[in-house]
Amino acid sequence: MKKFSSLILAATLGSALTMGSVYVFNIDKENKVLKIEHVEGTPAVKTAYSLKEDGKVIPLDFTGAAEKVMPAVVHIRSTQTGNFSAQNRQQIPEPFRDFFGPFLDERGGRQHIPRMGSGSGVIINTKGYIVTNNHVIANADDLEVTLNDNRSYKAKIIGTDPTTDIALIKIDAEELSSLSFVNSDDVRVGEWVLAVGNPFNLNSTVTAGIVSAKGRSIGIIGDNNTQDSVNSAIEAFIQTDAAVNPGNSGGALVDLNGNLIGINTAIASPTGSYSGYSFAVPSNIVSKVVEDLMAYGTVQRGWLGVQIRNINSQFVREQNLSVISGAYIDRIDPKSGAREAGIKEGDVIVDIDGRTINNTAQLIGYIGSKRPGDKINVTVNRSGKEVSYGVTLKNRDGNTEIVKKERKEILTTLGAELEDIDKATLRKLEISSGVRVKSLTPGKIRKSTDMKPGFIITKIDGQSVKSKEEVVKILEKKEGGILIEGVYENIPGKYYYGLGLS
Repeated sequence: MKKFSSLILAATLGSALTMGSVYVFNIDKENKVLKIEHVEGTPAVKTAYSLKEDGKVIPLDFTGAAEKVMPAVVHIRSTQTGNFSAQNRQQIPEPFRDFFGPFLDERGGRQHIPRMGSGSGVIINTKGYIVTNNHVIANADDLEVTLNDNRSYKAKIIGTDPTTDIALIKIDAEELSSLSFVNSDDVRVGEWVLAVGNPFNLNSTVTAGIVSAKGRSIGIIGDNNTQDSVNSAIEAFIQTDAAVNPGNSGGALVDLNGNLIGINTAIASPTGSYSGYSFAVPSNIVSKVVEDLMAYGTVQRGWLGVQIRNINSQFVREQNLSVISGAYIDRIDPKSGAREAGIKEGDVIVDIDGRTINNTAQLIGYIGSKRPGDKINVTVNRSGKEVSYGVTLKNRDGNTEIVKKERKEILTTLGAELEDIDKATLRKLEISSGVRVKSLTPGKIRKSTDMKPGFIITKIDGQSVKSKEEVVKILEKKEGGILIEGVYENIPGKYYYGLGLS
């Protein structure tokens, strides 16, 4: 894939200091069910012109779609007031705290510095529910939403999903204009689309283009090479050439009927402004995330349990494969539905539920629209022969139960996937207990420390940890800063990492 000079999340930000991410889950107790309207898409316009009965040419008209969409796209302004310090006393191992003396008080010398952000959002329900990008509202202490008619409201965060960069917020207003979702799988390359948002604080800007590609992975959300993590980034963007600029993030990508097919998220640019390519999260992923946030308080991620890679001509020769596209399986988790169904390492996934799989992004995007317990049909190429398997997707714990909000919220905030350690490893490392950090995603650990995957947490604030569940229980009771102590398997010595939870 072509390397871009810069891949930019298309939200405008201005401040004296950049703050770390905060992931917030605040479920509206009085509104557990959110009705999202899905409509059947009508055939896409295939040509830029049509003919009247008398043979006169009628130019393609975008006005109907634009008039329908603009009242449902909002301008979001975020304000963040951070508590910043060079170091926090609680983040330093006890033997070294006194060395900082008067230069470090108990509060760490915090300063309150406002940071302003701007982006867009789409009203998806007449009762004031708005979908936007997570990076538009992350860390926000205050959110102000301005409608197309200039009415302004304070907004609250209902939930976020950093793995797709989607967030749901709400304003106290009713009888609002809203957009309906259509099936983004039906969108075709070459189809006309409109992008509507607020670039450079220019309210209600409409641009037009075509769908340039589907299932595009650009590596802007996180590590997208494996789908076997509950926190794996899900990138299967719709790529368009509709002009999108800073401030468009969270805005609408619609078809010419004015129905939502995606949420504009990023641009590829060497300058920070539009240079020809923009990327939107498909509506099928967006609607699934929103529905989960409302029903469960967190996203229920279907887990196939395979570590995959893309295929190129060199890899085909090295592995003596019979296909030149698909998702090659490097590893399968023993607790996964893929393993139970009979799928093997070295298989190449070429089709799921009748959808051709050409690359890993298409596979991850489709699985990202599923929940634990969903059944899918997976076709693999094995030694030149195609074999199909029925697979029941699970959650990361290896079952089909609903993931509890509290646990997911804490681990997502940290940006860590944890796994328990067997007794043999504990004996080898000469430790009595610990939990391994299997992978790291955007979160507080990445922002505040240089911890690496593979680190084994042995203590939190001096309290020993024996399991993943125990880590969550300890952190639930903590506020402010914490000190994490542990070891690496192949590096001698103990390591300490300090970070703030608030």
